[in-house]
Amino acid sequence: MSCNTSSPGHSTFLLTGFPGLEASHHWVSIPINLICVVSILGNSIILFLIRTDPALHEPMFIFLSMLAASDLGLCASTFPTMVRLFWLGTRELPFDFCAAQMFFIHAFTYVESGVLLAMAFDRFIAIRDPLHYATILPHSAVAKVGAAVLVRAILLNLPGPILLRRLIFPQISTLSHCYCLHCDLVGLACSDTRINSLVGLVSILLSLGLDSSLIMLSYVLILRTVLGIASPGERLKALNTCVSHLCIVLIFYLPKLGLSVLHRVEKHSYPALAVLMANLHFLVPPFMNPVVYCIKSKQIRQGFLRRFQQKRVDIS
Repeated sequence: MSCNTSSPGHSTFLLTGFPGLEASHHWVSIPINLICVVSILGNSIILFLIRTDPALHEPMFIFLSMLAASDLGLCASTFPTMVRLFWLGTRELPFDFCAAQMFFIHAFTYVESGVLLAMAFDRFIAIRDPLHYATILPHSAVAKVGAAVLVRAILLNLPGPILLRRLIFPQISTLSHCYCLHCDLVGLACSDTRINSLVGLVSILLSLGLDSSLIMLSYVLILRTVLGIASPGERLKALNTCVSHLCIVLIFYLPKLGLSVLHRVEKHSYPALAVLMANLHFLVPPFMNPVVYCIKSKQIRQGFLRRFQQKRVDIS
């Protein structure tokens, strides 16, 4: 509809599924829904194991529990609108709901990025000074880091919904995805969006941009420390402790890079592929994080086996 018939804060947004596949949305959405269910189940198991097993009350696993919590928050932010669209055929979202979903999606994404940064320096401290690892990172310090990551995510994302309320949107606008994102909403506005775009850019630079740079710095320091170890066996053992975290970092940042390239190169030629990449961009990290840590972490596997064996004994 025309911008002349619009008013601030009273717009309706229409979600977009897979263009050209509307008749097959139920079938196309089955693997996406399965990924969501497995993500919720896997991250819930990780949280339960770390909370109930004293052997897992170490800084590395406490950060992992924060990562699992942020993944659950991301699933809870995106999953409801996907179910409404694919299974119920409901496309309409009011402005307030869309702005709230945008806030939570970006906030949980920034929390996950901050936790990955904390885990990177956790691995550096564990390799650099293993004897004083517990002293340098007590539970109080880990809690402060987690609180700082959460506060930063809230502060960086709080201006977004507030500034959106001053913009004028058409009475009905069509989104590019099956959830609300800041760049998508700003692109639909009829009024001047320079302040919104600037705030969004600063928010990304101070979160994802800064975190990715510091993660690379941490791995440079890790490699420098590992190369100083005399024994090849000890070098391999030290690097092996970083494999899980490095896989999670790549899983988190590579889909963002692929989506960014696709939006600039082939978004209009293959709109269904762009939507699929956008969905995987948010669904793959919560799905893969528990899988990677269950495969690579011996302590997580042992904790799961202990809990499973205890359950069998209780049933017997």
